[in-house]
Amino acid sequence: MSREAPLASGERIVVAMSGGVDSSVAAAMLTEDGAETIGVTMRLSESGSRCCSLEDADDARRVAERLGIRFYVANYAEAFGREVIEEFADAYLAGRTPIPCVSCNKSFKFDHLLDRAKVFGATRVATGHYARVTHDSETGQARLYRSVDREKDQSYFLFSLDQEQLRAASFPIGEMTKHQVRERARQLGLGTAEKPESQEICFVPDGDYAKVVERLRPRAARLQGQIVDESGEVLGTHRGVHHFTVGQRHGLGISANRRLYVLRIDPREQKVVVGNVEDLDCGRATVENVNWISGELPTSKLRARVQVRHRHPAVLAEIEASPGGQASIRFEEPVRAVAPGQAAVFYDPEFDQEVIGGGWLAEGIR
Repeated sequence: MSREAPLASGERIVVAMSGGVDSSVAAAMLTEDGAETIGVTMRLSESGSRCCSLEDADDARRVAERLGIRFYVANYAEAFGREVIEEFADAYLAGRTPIPCVSCNKSFKFDHLLDRAKVFGATRVATGHYARVTHDSETGQARLYRSVDREKDQSYFLFSLDQEQLRAASFPIGEMTKHQVRERARQLGLGTAEKPESQEICFVPDGDYAKVVERLRPRAARLQGQIVDESGEVLGTHRGVHHFTVGQRHGLGISANRRLYVLRIDPREQKVVVGNVEDLDCGRATVENVNWISGELPTSKLRARVQVRHRHPAVLAEIEASPGGQASIRFEEPVRAVAPGQAAVFYDPEFDQEVIGGGWLAEGIR
């Protein structure tokens, strides 16, 4: 696999500095390689967030001072609330399980921030993502790959980037493991070297998604509905479909003589259908708003490995693309808990390394 496009002497690059160790080391590596590095922290939340907070901005500023680079804070809180957080709430009310990190990456780090980078006269935007991108010097085509550290790989969250965004993207730590990143930070004396990383969505620091939905959409607190089995028998009641996701087992609020899992969510009728774990297995799925990394729609069926959740293994499947951003997937082996609103990301079938494309799951079909 070819490497990321080499830096030109003195090339100006904007680094999205979150205040964590990964983006700190990314900024340090670019600076060491001779880039004119500019650190920017994106202020995405006014309060109640463990990510992109004032404390994180201060951590990023101290790293920038240590590296001797310019540093700025850009306030995108209003746009983030409108484009990411409100869409997150609406998705849950529609019975879907959203992934706000994908929208944040595309709309903010590689859209809004890229626009700001151009104002600085910068050619690229770098982040601390665990992923790799290569550039074909002859065709100009950009290609996206998993990171070397498979446990930390974040290519799943980058499938929606288009060619223009990928050509302007840099992932300096994509060839490193998390252990190596922390060790490099220690060697450089960066204050973020031992900083823990958040495992939750940044604007839901306590993990209570329903509370966020109800704060933004007060009517959600008044919702109620039924929990039924596949035969339609009523097993209990609930306080709104935004409390559930496909595959969920805990917190159903009902008692039964067997383990029950959420199979389907009907937001119109406010019904949650539950059943046995094997009833979650899907042989097919449909996806929408598909992005093909090459920018070209496949003209025939293709075989790929498909990953339907961040922590799920990618499985072999046949994909048939349709005009209008649609695609149908037929898995070679059943896949469990295919949840509408999650992403289905397509990787090369042989090595499971290169991202071919991906889209948003619309339906899992048994």
